[in-house]
Amino acid sequence: MLGEGKNLVGVDIGASSIKVVQVKASRDKLHLVRCGYAPLPAQTIVEGHVMNSGVVVESLLKIFHDSRISQKNVAIGVYGQSVIVRKITVPLMTDEALAEQISWEAEQHVPFDIKVMAIDHEVLRRRPEAGQMDVLLVAAKKDEVNDYAAIVREAKLRPLVVDINAFTVQNVFDYHYGFPQEASVALLNVGAALSSLNIVSKGVSAFTRDIMNAGNFVSEEIQKGCNVPYDQAEAYKCGGGLSSIVPNEVTEVIDTACDALAAEVQRSLDFYLATSGESNVSRLFISGGSAYLRALSQAIERRTQVPVQVMDSIGEMSIDKSYVNEADLRARAAQFVVALGLSLRKDKERRS
Repeated sequence: MLGEGKNLVGVDIGASSIKVVQVKASRDKLHLVRCGYAPLPAQTIVEGHVMNSGVVVESLLKIFHDSRISQKNVAIGVYGQSVIVRKITVPLMTDEALAEQISWEAEQHVPFDIKVMAIDHEVLRRRPEAGQMDVLLVAAKKDEVNDYAAIVREAKLRPLVVDINAFTVQNVFDYHYGFPQEASVALLNVGAALSSLNIVSKGVSAFTRDIMNAGNFVSEEIQKGCNVPYDQAEAYKCGGGLSSIVPNEVTEVIDTACDALAAEVQRSLDFYLATSGESNVSRLFISGGSAYLRALSQAIERRTQVPVQVMDSIGEMSIDKSYVNEADLRARAAQFVVALGLSLRKDKERRS
């Protein structure tokens, strides 16, 4: 899948935690053999920028040691305002000609100096009858990519692949579910600081958008609305902790915060349907740390009239119970979706 060679270890450095997953392939099946998790202190990563690299390095070293992961070749993900994803249409041409022209095309669509950006692309669809081709253009700030790569190297790891978080979720979905060829499916990953929406039409990514409203927003609204410390607000969001009883007003705040996020999703779907010519989105799959908030799924369904379900990122994968707590992993599977998607990448993929 996704290339040749040995699967890389997926390393997801998120705003509130680090998730690591290692899989091994045999007979066209994947086996999850290791995984690890470490929370990060507040303000360690802000808007995708690493503010405290020492904490990240220490956390990575601890995860790899405690989880007994010996493999050092990894795939990492990037996200946030430093990443630009555009679907563009260009005249039909060869792959070689496109490779030569893509920098010029990027200058027309990327709102940053192209010299500071790392550029990549993929042909989505050729349309000979129209003399055109649809291309996915991806740009990321070199400084951001280099910062993450340097931190990973400091933890004695070798980053071989850098992916976009939204597309790692797409790869996991494709592995477990497969995309319908005659319908559009929306994939919403709700992280701590950012939500990413990726609409896939007929198996091809057709629309992506980052929503600056995610899990931390819900916790902050609880903190303000109920006048409690942030840690307590986070615990309330997750069900109250081991012994706490969630006050009634917390439920109301969560409902309101989830409705605000659902409104952003609704606007995104409306824009996609208005500009794509598609008649509807058949289903929305939600993942990420806040995927289990029932109020969020209900609010999105109510506003969009699209069926919503939590994405099962583990599925029928076998799990090495000698090293992985299967019950704990399955209970938090949606939180590991990006790390899982990164672990699908391989060390001998063709890269430009």
